[in-house]
Amino acid sequence: MADKIKFVLALLVLVAGIAGFYLLANQPMIVRVLLVVGSMVLAGGIAWKTEPGQRFFTFASEAVIEARKVVWPSRKETVQTTLMVFAFAVVMALFLYITDKSLEWVLYDLVLGWKKS
Repeated sequence: MADKIKFVLALLVLVAGIAGFYLLANQPMIVRVLLVVGSMVLAGGIAWKTEPGQRFFTFASEAVIEARKVVWPSRKETVQTTLMVFAFAVVMALFLYITDKSLEWVLYDLVLGWKKS
């Protein structure tokens, strides 16, 4: 029950920050933006103190660790893969064009007898 109350409080803090952004329209933009950022930080801190919040932040940190394990392709591999995709797209476009024109010829010229003039 306490976690639900904390989440509602975090949501209210976030909504108050966003509402403050619009209510303080006569203030400088930096003050308004800092209000929203501050409310986001405060709401995140409140949410972090809950059990589901702790699980989320643990999951997020593990996701960052896994993302660091990713082996990114080199520039050469990226260029080669991109060229292969373009070549495949051109080949498929030609194949579909030839198939379309062949079916058009068979249906209109041979079957229906509608010769183009």
